[in-house]
Amino acid sequence: MEPLEDDNSRHWTEPGVYAVSPGVYRIPLPLPNDALRAVNVYALVHGDSLVLIDSGWALDAAQEQLETGLKGLGAGLADVSRFLVTHVHRDHYTLAVALRRKFGSKIALGLLEEPSLRITSDPEAQPIQAQVRLLRRAGAESVVEELAKAFKHRQRTESTFWEEPDEWLTPGRRTVLPGRELDVVHTPGHTAGHVVFADGAAGLMFSGDHVLPHITPSIGFQPAPPELPLRDYLGSLRVVRELPDMRMLPAHGPVSPSVHARVDELLAHHDERLAETGETVASGAQTAYESALKLTWTRRERVLTELDAFNQMLAVLETGAHLDLLVYQGKLAATDVDGVRHYTLP
Repeated sequence: MEPLEDDNSRHWTEPGVYAVSPGVYRIPLPLPNDALRAVNVYALVHGDSLVLIDSGWALDAAQEQLETGLKGLGAGLADVSRFLVTHVHRDHYTLAVALRRKFGSKIALGLLEEPSLRITSDPEAQPIQAQVRLLRRAGAESVVEELAKAFKHRQRTESTFWEEPDEWLTPGRRTVLPGRELDVVHTPGHTAGHVVFADGAAGLMFSGDHVLPHITPSIGFQPAPPELPLRDYLGSLRVVRELPDMRMLPAHGPVSPSVHARVDELLAHHDERLAETGETVASGAQTAYESALKLTWTRRERVLTELDAFNQMLAVLETGAHLDLLVYQGKLAATDVDGVRHYTLP
């Protein structure tokens, strides 16, 4: 499999190895049973040296596709010296752990992912325990019941893949290959320790799930959720907007010409969503669940009850994040009654 020019003439999820820039290649890996369909892994190459940004999900199909892609670069899985991981979600992190066990490659991850990683690696921890607590605070007991049904027979088959990295990343510039330096930029919001990697010399930003071309990422979906994830996310978007504009190399979706253009769209979207969410309280909604019922979801503008239990959970939690930010901004007031947060106009 020879590298193809990454010119968006093919759908971004189509298997292969695609040349993005000199020494930079995109390798999409499959995400079975996932609406995102694929995750992009980026290979940085200099001579015989090979570093990957993100790794994919620890699935046989993903490992096989990564191996095939690397063969197109004249390399193999054993040649990967280091994984630079944007955040600790399974489709970015777990294949790196699996390959480290076989080949001894190193893993680097943002420092502020440590609390969530510690919880996830605990074999006694219950899945989405923090999210259930937040759903109850949102008055979404019916969603909790549906999630209990969905997770009733699900086993934690990946629990052994949640191991600590070899290095905890902090913001700053680092040389990753001869002649290639990356700036590690802390961009909390999607997760607390999310980072993006900026290659100023080449005009490239490996944006992970922070800036995506077609969708908005979930906010704060992690075992140790922060108090105001949407405030963190919008602040991180502004941090990226203040950097020089670069080509966007996202984890999900095609390579796009401008990070700034997409950041502007995301900031405008959340301004609109904050206004819409505030209007639900003005029209009578008192809890995040009641607000979520008044909003529409996805590009198809579905109502909440048309979503499956997992996506209902994400929708309610996103609504709660918007409401809590409105409280922080002084546009709403909040009172907790019997463990449920109620929102009112100030």
